[in-house]
Amino acid sequence: MNATTHTPTAHAHLTVQALSALPQADFVARLEGIFEHSPWIAERAWSRRPFASVVELHAALLAVLDAASEAEKLALICAHPELAGKEAEEGTLTTASTGEQRGAGLDQCSKEELHRLRSLNKAYRQRFGFPFVVAVKGLSRHQIMDGVEARLANDRDTEFKRCLLEIGKIARFRLDALLA
Repeated sequence: MNATTHTPTAHAHLTVQALSALPQADFVARLEGIFEHSPWIAERAWSRRPFASVVELHAALLAVLDAASEAEKLALICAHPELAGKEAEEGTLTTASTGEQRGAGLDQCSKEELHRLRSLNKAYRQRFGFPFVVAVKGLSRHQIMDGVEARLANDRDTEFKRCLLEIGKIARFRLDALLA
């Protein structure tokens, strides 16, 4: 399935129990998009089945992430698109990312707001070596831009950990959408 057309809600009425019963390849395919372009997390979590709840599944996925190497964690952070960045402009975001960014109003930025956000994205990437990651659900584009600005004051280690926490939140929102 193409990542640009996949959505976590594409498999309606899937339960955690049904997901737990799937062979590994199908389990991984159903969880495609929960973690941006990183099927290795679902691949490794599969052996921890069965899962009794979304909470348990999410915890298992996060345990895999926690046990991953620093290089794998960095690759996961770097797999995330910049907010209102070139992927959004080119239409190459995953369906989940497109919906999340649209929900935060990032597709409605004025020319000035877009310039500010892209400048902040650039400053953030230059400072830390990876893209700014935030779970945008429930945030306005103004809160997001203020968040980038505030987080630029942090050190790299703090931001690395913060990005992973935000990725965990994003995964939970996507799991909830998939298994609603």
